[in-house]
Amino acid sequence: MANFIDLTGQRFGRLVVVSRSTNTNAGSARWNCVCDCGGTTIAIGEDLRAGHTKSCGCLKKEITTERSRTHGMSRTSTNKIWRGIRLRCTNPNEAAYKNYGGRGITICERWNKFENFYADMGERPDGMSIERKDNNKGYSPENCCWATRKSQARNRRTNRIIKYDGREQCLIEWAEELGINYGILSSRLRRYPPQFAFNM
Repeated sequence: MANFIDLTGQRFGRLVVVSRSTNTNAGSARWNCVCDCGGTTIAIGEDLRAGHTKSCGCLKKEITTERSRTHGMSRTSTNKIWRGIRLRCTNPNEAAYKNYGGRGITICERWNKFENFYADMGERPDGMSIERKDNNKGYSPENCCWATRKSQARNRRTNRIIKYDGREQCLIEWAEELGINYGILSSRLRRYPPQFAFNM
């Protein structure tokens, strides 16, 4: 057996060869191996030397488990918000799609993976939701923050922005600042310009 190579004592990945096996197959030398995990296996010498066999099977299980493992946050409110973003930006069958993906609002490539979204935004603070600082731009770390629902309501693209005294605010903010009922102020502005409606 001029081509016989004794592998006893050699390491291949997680395996250390302890002896040659009496279990042979079509002349291929087989070896009894002990794995770093404590398991044992019989491996073909050619597979060991070529790097095809590196463990008793534990390595493959670990890789499979790691690939199927989730971030453990699938049921959290933060993940729910992230899933909602992706749906309304990418799924034409989603009811809100026409106001988001349908008008060009996108989610950045980095945020297609929840772990990246979480790394950038962190856990959703109580009582807050995701807000885009510029409603004409998409979801990205640069354009998003956590905000209260009241703040979000004031940032809607449908809000009426009133310019007065060198400042711009939505109508409800002017109403609160001036101490005027929102409905009354809205009615006044349908008939008069701000400089009159705000001082009646």
